[in-house]
Parts: sequence; structure tokens; C-alpha cells
Amino acid sequence: MLRKLSLARVGLTVGGILTIIGFVAYAMDNPTLNLAGFFYGIPILLGGLALKAAELKPIPYSQVLSTETIALREEKATPTQNQIRKDVTRYRYGQEAHLDDSLERLGLSPTDEDRPLLVAIREENLEGNYGLILEFESPFITLETWQEKKEKIAKFFGPGISVKIDGKEDNKVDVFLISLGNNQDN
Repeated sequence: MLRKLSLARVGLTVGGILTIIGFVAYAMDNPTLNLAGFFYGIPILLGGLALKAAELKPIPYSQVLSTETIALREEKATPTQNQIRKDVTRYRYGQEAHLDDSLERLGLSPTDEDRPLLVAIREENLEGNYGLILEFESPFITLETWQEKKEKIAKFFGPGISVKIDGKEDNKVDVFLISLGNNQDN
């Protein structure tokens, strides 16, 4: 629940309310509320604005999850798959893009402008194995480059993962992270 909550929105709301209370208290000549409103409200409001400027929104699911897929995830997902799913489906702060460090280490992000962007994820039952599919927009990195990095991606996100790369129209690439067996320590 808290993973889906924007800290920036909380800071802006609480800071805004306290700042307004401070202004109203000032107008009504109430020094205690005035001081509390300004002393706490303005810094919280500024903190909320700073978080909003550095906020990276959660990645949406491109398909509705079925209860069967959730059960398969609980049974067979690797800790790495779970960590990736949790990281990209929550608010992040101070990052340029989801998985930017991973893409850089894999050699798939030569510059910030050329970096593929994760636009959605989905989870599927792939022949009895759990699959986490990362959907990228990749206008500057070719499908052939993704295919060349397939083994490196498997090692990077492994162990217990096989990788399949599927190109789509409009420079879209799906990266399938498929569990190879039973889960080890969710």
C-alpha cells in the first residue's frame, strides 16, 4: 500500500495545509498557530516540491493479472524477479529512469538520451514457468544489439533465469525474464 503512495504528494498536501493554517493564524493574530504553520508548513511544502521534481512514477502493468499468475509467481519467481517487479512498480526518487543502472551495466545505455525506456511490465505463465516481461521503448538500441546482450542479461539477472528477447513494431522490445524452476527464498 505505501509503495503506491507518492511521498511528494504527501509532502505537498501536509505542507500546503500547514502553510495555509499559518497564514490564517497570522491574519487572526494567533502567534502559536502562526509560528507552527510557518515553521513546519513551509519546509514540508518545499520538501514536497523537491521530491516532486525528483519523482519517478511507477511502471504500469500492460495486462490484468490473473490469480493463476499470482499463484505461479508465489511458487516459482526468483528473488531477482520479485525485486525487479517491486522496484519498478513503486515511486522512486532521484533516478532518471527505471532500471537505468542495470541498462548501463549491460551496455544498453550509451547515453541518457539513447537509453531504452521501460514503459510497462506484465507477468505470464510461460509453459509452466513464471515470466516477468519488461516492455521497453528502444528507438536507439536495435533488436540485434538486444539479442547480442541476451546471455549477459541472463547472467546479470540470474541465477535461475532464462531470457528471451522479442522485437515489436515501433521500436518496442520485450525482455522475457523466465524462471527456470522452483523459487529460492522469496
